[in-house]
Amino acid sequence: MIGQSPEAREPQKVNTRPTEPAKAEPFDKADVKTMASQCVTFDTEAGEIVAEMFPEHAPETVRSFLNIVALGYLDTTTFSRVVPDFVVQGGNIWTRSGGVNFEMGARARRTVPDEPNKVLHERGILSMARGDEANTATTNFFILVSEAPHLDGSFAAFGRVTKGMDVVDAINKAKVTDEKPEKPVRIKTATVSPCTTGS
Repeated sequence: MIGQSPEAREPQKVNTRPTEPAKAEPFDKADVKTMASQCVTFDTEAGEIVAEMFPEHAPETVRSFLNIVALGYLDTTTFSRVVPDFVVQGGNIWTRSGGVNFEMGARARRTVPDEPNKVLHERGILSMARGDEANTATTNFFILVSEAPHLDGSFAAFGRVTKGMDVVDAINKAKVTDEKPEKPVRIKTATVSPCTTGS
């Protein structure tokens, strides 16, 4: 079919896979008040960590985070990056025990718009990890064990640990090589539930 016109080749496009709209997730339509009432509990191999959310400062970040937790995507993932006296980083869906299916992989690549805000990057704050380019955050997050004012106004701080900073400290003190823990601490389950008084 040498010299086939573009029009003649057109029908081949009929079989291309349509772009599917993103699947609806539990907190897609939640308002700020609803999201603010939810806390996330990480049941890790080192103990329990509970965090409150700040949707009034980073609504789309919190929405995405609550969604991936509610869907169980952080279950069996690890804190795969540890910088001593600075952060522990989790949320890498590719570290899941037993592998990642197509849906999880697609979700792990979906980006979240940057939401830098006025929350200071202090000890106990959860913030989104991202590349050097803007709007490249996906599912990776970090918890600070010390103040990091150089991150203020650039990264999306979206929550704070209310219980279990001793667990975060223990994870941060693990033996590491080039920021990779020799024995990464695994999140057995991550769950979303209404915050309780004092948590």
